[in-house]
Amino acid sequence: MVTQADLPYIISDILDSKAIQEKVKIENYVLTHSKNLRPSVTVKVSVDGEMFEEHAQGDGQYDAFMNALKKVYKKQNLVLPTLADYSVRILRVVRPTALCETVITWASASREFKTRGLDSDQTVSAIKATQKMLNLI
Repeated sequence: MVTQADLPYIISDILDSKAIQEKVKIENYVLTHSKNLRPSVTVKVSVDGEMFEEHAQGDGQYDAFMNALKKVYKKQNLVLPTLADYSVRILRVVRPTALCETVITWASASREFKTRGLDSDQTVSAIKATQKMLNLI
């Protein structure tokens, strides 16, 4: 259940996403985390209407997601900005779930900027922040 206190965060997230023209969309993903196996991700990304699918492993689910995304961008001879900072906070505990806000600071050769994602799942929140970055570069 979303409370009135959560609304400013949700509205801000919606307004930020509407301000960005989405040429890149994370269409689908499968996040896997298992005991005694490295986390892995399969991701399907639309870039200017062209679909790409990649699989990668990483130190965590988000790292695996970024590794798969880097494969997509490498095929197009594009370089992604560097992740400079990553923060997650619980906006408000709403029984039975919490609302997570992920703010990621990105650095490229020309600038540093931040994107934000909002979701009840921490990794999905980070993926939303990353999709915003993809549409800003």
